[in-house]
Amino acid sequence: MLKTVQSTIGSDPRVIRAARGMSHFGEHSLGWIGIAAVGALLDKPRRRQWAGAAVGAFGAHAASVVIKRVVRRKRPHHPDVQVNVSTPSKLSFPSSHATSTTAAAVLLGRLTGLPLPALLVPPMMLSRMVLGVHYPTDVLAGGALGAASAAAVLAAEKKLSAK
Repeated sequence: MLKTVQSTIGSDPRVIRAARGMSHFGEHSLGWIGIAAVGALLDKPRRRQWAGAAVGAFGAHAASVVIKRVVRRKRPHHPDVQVNVSTPSKLSFPSSHATSTTAAAVLLGRLTGLPLPALLVPPMMLSRMVLGVHYPTDVLAGGALGAASAAAVLAAEKKLSAK
């Protein structure tokens, strides 16, 4: 599937450029943390929820890094797969970008009322394959881990607000 993604949509230089931009935005969940920080500054009544979105995105990223170090699956390495971006490690499972993006999309979507998971997660997952740095199972596992991370943040917020 990875070769198919790269030979179809991934053969367009504009798609590769967009995927690289998404990669840089999502690196270490910093783009999502930045958006949440701006929300926390501008929306004082919901500052705790915005902070929760930042914590959720970063926590999801951290969880994916721990899992990567346990699983130790190497990134795609095949002559037919072109790597179109640098990565901070050689480990691929799960995709940290898919993980933090899913957590951020769920948490930010709840705050904004927008369908952010549907709008943000599939393009980020696809971008990781376009760039040749993840297998499909890496991005799917990342999405599942990100959803679980967001659920944990929501449960913690519910528990804190009940006190």
